[in-house]
Amino acid sequence: MIVRRMILDDAPQVVEIDRASFNLPWSERAFRYEIEENTAARCWVVEVDQRVAAMLVLWMILDEAHIATIATHLAYRRQGLARKILMDALKAAREEGARTALLEVRASNAVARKIYRHLGFIEVGRRPKYYRDNGEDAVLMTLESLNALEFAEDE
Repeated sequence: MIVRRMILDDAPQVVEIDRASFNLPWSERAFRYEIEENTAARCWVVEVDQRVAAMLVLWMILDEAHIATIATHLAYRRQGLARKILMDALKAAREEGARTALLEVRASNAVARKIYRHLGFIEVGRRPKYYRDNGEDAVLMTLESLNALEFAEDE
């Protein structure tokens, strides 16, 4: 398992993961924009056996790390890849000066919310009817201090 920065060649596999994971997936063009043009974006993948198994896009906004999207390929779920890529991305963001992290997650996504809570994120609010596909609420979660989070190098 290798966690590394996303490159343009990863885009087709990343889009495949995104489409299988979300009702409102990003386009390949959107991922290409994040990789090539968005100076705030930090795009990551987990590679397993030379295949992209998980992906994450984080935006650095002042001293905040905003998790824009994160997903794991169906064949690689429940192996700790989402936790690993999130930990590595947050560690890198902390090294760049991020002090806090935030994200939105579907209210019904209990698995993701559990992962985030385990890492120290707390639920701080809701965005009612945030998701266009079904009007579901987004739960806002924040990790108040990246310094308080102990990052394991070898997890």
